[in-house]
Amino acid sequence: MKDLLNKKILFIICGGISAYKSLETIRIFKKHNAQIKTILTKNAKEFVTPLSVTSLSKGKVYDDLFSLENEAEMDHISLSRWADVIIIAPATANTISKLSQGSSDDLASTVTLASNKQVFLAPAMNVRMWEHKSTQINLKKLKSYGYKIIGPEIGDMACGEYGEGKMSEPLVIYKEIQNFLFDKIKNNNFKALVTAGPTNEYIDPVRFITNKSSGRQGYEIAKSLHKRGFDTTLISGPTNLKVDENIKLIKVETAEEMFKATQKSLPTDIAIFAAAVADFKLRDKQKEKIKKIENLTLNLEKNIDILNYVSNHNSMRPKIVVGFAAETSNLEKNAAEKLKNKNCDWIIANNVSKDESGFNAEHNEIKIFYKNKKMKTENISLRKKSEISEEIVDRIVAQIN
Repeated sequence: MKDLLNKKILFIICGGISAYKSLETIRIFKKHNAQIKTILTKNAKEFVTPLSVTSLSKGKVYDDLFSLENEAEMDHISLSRWADVIIIAPATANTISKLSQGSSDDLASTVTLASNKQVFLAPAMNVRMWEHKSTQINLKKLKSYGYKIIGPEIGDMACGEYGEGKMSEPLVIYKEIQNFLFDKIKNNNFKALVTAGPTNEYIDPVRFITNKSSGRQGYEIAKSLHKRGFDTTLISGPTNLKVDENIKLIKVETAEEMFKATQKSLPTDIAIFAAAVADFKLRDKQKEKIKKIENLTLNLEKNIDILNYVSNHNSMRPKIVVGFAAETSNLEKNAAEKLKNKNCDWIIANNVSKDESGFNAEHNEIKIFYKNKKMKTENISLRKKSEISEEIVDRIVAQIN
C-alpha cells in the first residue's frame, strides 16, 4: 500500500526536543495522502507552534480540553472515534507515566484513554529516564493494555549524552503505521470465529455441571482480532464480560448450543476454540429439581467435540484452526496428542492448576504447538491475557498473510 488515501491519523505531539521530528513525520504522512488531525500538549507548544503544524497537516490543531470551540466542533470522544490510528510522538516519560496510570487531565490523555483504536507510542527522552525502572514498568503496563511501541533508538542526544532514548526517525514511524494499516486492510477480507467461556450442562432445572473458566482469554483474542481488522464473531458461554459493539457476540449456555452456533457461523477463515466446553452432559436431564437424597448417581455421556468437527470438516474447514488445551499435568504430551488427534493447525496449552495463570486469572502463560512449522513449539511467558492475545494475533496475521 503506497498510498494512505482516506486513512485518518490522529497525531499527538508532546513536549520534548524531538517534537521537531513530528513535523517531518506529519509531512511524510501528508505526502501519502493521509488525513491528519493533531493535538498539541501544553508543553509541546514550547517546541512547535500550532501554525507550523497546521501548515503541514492541512488539518485542525487541538490543544485545550476545555475549549468551547473544540468541544462544539468535535468533542474528545468523537475525535478518538474519528481516527483509524493514534500516534503519540514524541511520547515523553511524563506522558507514558500518565497513560499507564489512566490519568486524563488534558485533551491528549483524555482522547487516548477514550479511544478504541490502536495507539502507537514513539518514546523520546534522556537515556537515564528511559532506563529508569519506573519508565520500564509503565511501558510494560501499556504494552499489556495493547499499546504498540516504536523505538526508541540509540544515539547522541540533544542533552549531550549518548544512549537509548532517541525518538525513531520519521520514516521508521511512517513505515510502522503503513504496515499496520496495510495488514488491517488485508485482514478486512478475513472472517474470524472465537469461542470463549465455560458451558453449563444441566442436571435439573437449577443445577448444572460447569468449570471455572472466566472466558477472559477468548474475549481478549476476539478484541485483538477485531482491532486488527478481522470480521470477528465471538460465541460465548456464560460470562459477565463485555466486548466492542462491532464484534458479533452470540451468547450460548450449553455445549450443544455452542456447537449449533458454530455450525451457523461457518464458513470462516480462522477459528480459535478458547472455550472450556464441558466434555460430558447428562444423558437424561431431570425435569424437576432433584430432592436431597443420601446418594445420587448421574449418568453422563460425551458432548460433541466442536474442535474436532470443525478441523475435520471437508468442505468448510477454516484456513487456520486453533485449539486450546487446559491441562493440570503432562502438558506437552497431552497437547501434542491433541494437536495430532484433532487435526488442528495449532494447540495453545496452559497449566490451569497454577493460581497466577489458570482459570479466572488475569494473567496467562502458554505454549503453542504448531502442526506445519519448522519451529514446532513456542513459549510465551507469564503476562496479562490482553498481551497474550496480541501475541497470538500477531502470529495469526503473519501466517494468514
